[in-house]
Amino acid sequence: MKTSFLYIVILFIALSCGKVSHEKFNSENWKNSELNAEENWSLRWDMMNDLRNQYEIIGMNKTEVIKLLGNPESKTDTEYSYYLGYSKRGINTGNLTLTFDKNNKVTKIYVHHG
Repeated sequence: MKTSFLYIVILFIALSCGKVSHEKFNSENWKNSELNAEENWSLRWDMMNDLRNQYEIIGMNKTEVIKLLGNPESKTDTEYSYYLGYSKRGINTGNLTLTFDKNNKVTKIYVHHG
């Protein structure tokens, strides 16, 4: 009985989280995406899962990050931020923020809606 209830709860959570995209990350598409074009509104969001699963971003230096993702939309000495476009959850948008240490290596990846 408890096991069945647990499976139902897990299934409910999985279904309520929305669509998980299986779009393959493509560096050139990421860097050259025109996010204002309707067909590209969620392009970067759709590639996020593959990007995080297939690339060891933690430990990359700034040059490696720029080679992979292009120039950030905003940056400081310790953070690069990339606009992700619309998240397919209403009009929600978001950013990918990479935090660098004093040796210019990525130490933290943060994706936020907002």
